[in-house]
Amino acid sequence: MAFGHWTTHPVKYVVATVLIAASAGSISATAQKPCEKPLYLTFDTGHMGVAPLIADVLNRQQVKVTFFGAQERTQEGDGSLGEHWAPWWKARAAEGHAFASHTYDHVYWKGDIPSQPGNPPQFRVKPSAGPDADKTFTWTAAQYCEEIRRASQRLQAMTGQAPLPLFRAPGGKTSPALLAAAQSCGYAHVGWAPAGFLGDELSSERASNPALLAQALKTIRSGDILLAHLGIWSRKDPWAPAVLEPLIVGLKERGFCFRTLREHPDFTAWISAHSK
Repeated sequence: MAFGHWTTHPVKYVVATVLIAASAGSISATAQKPCEKPLYLTFDTGHMGVAPLIADVLNRQQVKVTFFGAQERTQEGDGSLGEHWAPWWKARAAEGHAFASHTYDHVYWKGDIPSQPGNPPQFRVKPSAGPDADKTFTWTAAQYCEEIRRASQRLQAMTGQAPLPLFRAPGGKTSPALLAAAQSCGYAHVGWAPAGFLGDELSSERASNPALLAQALKTIRSGDILLAHLGIWSRKDPWAPAVLEPLIVGLKERGFCFRTLREHPDFTAWISAHSK
C-alpha cells in the first residue's frame, strides 16, 4: 500500500526524499565531531565580574566547559551561588556545560590531624568565604563531605541538572587522607595539568596577558585539564575575556577540541558508578 502510494504520487516521493536527505545532513552537521586532541577547560568561581563575558565567549566559540562552584564573595549580588547569579547558572546548564563542587564556603585544607590507627581521620580546614571566613576548624571526614555536598546541592537547585560526582579542593590542596574521605562519600577530586594552570591568579605585573597567552599556546598538550576562574580580585588586568577567546581560537587552530569532564577517560567510570 505504501509503495503504491509513492508510485501514484511521484512528486510527493521526490519531496519526501529531499526532506529526509536534508534532515540527515542537518543531523550529521550538528553531531559532535570526533575529538582526537581533547582538552578539558574548567572554571572555578570567583567574583563573577567577568562571568557574563566568559559565557559570551564560550557560546560564540561553541565550547563546553566544567564549572566548579563555591559560594564566594562577588562584585555584584549575594555570592557566586546566590540568587542574583542563579539565572546565569541556569543558562549555562541549558547550553550543555557541566558542574561540580568547589566546596560551599571555599574551604581550604590546611593539614591532617594526627590520630591513632583505626580512628576516623580529621582535618584542619579554613574557609575563605561565608560566615566563618578566615577561621580555622578541625573537621571530621563527614563534615568535609557535607561541605562538598552543600555546593553540589546548590548547583543542582539552580541549574536543574545533577552535578558530576567530582569536586575540586580550593587551591588544589589535599592529602591522601582527604581524598580517601571524599571518595568514601562519592566524590573524586579533579586537579589540573601543569600547563593547564592558565595564570589568571597571578599578578598582572608578574604575568601579562600576552605572556600568559603565549605560554599556554606553547605548552598545552592533548588531554590536559585547564584551570581559570570567573574573576580574580587581585588581578588588575583581567585575564578573561582578553586571553580566553584568542586562547580558544589558537588551540582550535592547533587541532585541539574541547570537552567537559563527563568525557574525561580518568573520570567516566567513576561518574557512571556514582551519578545519582
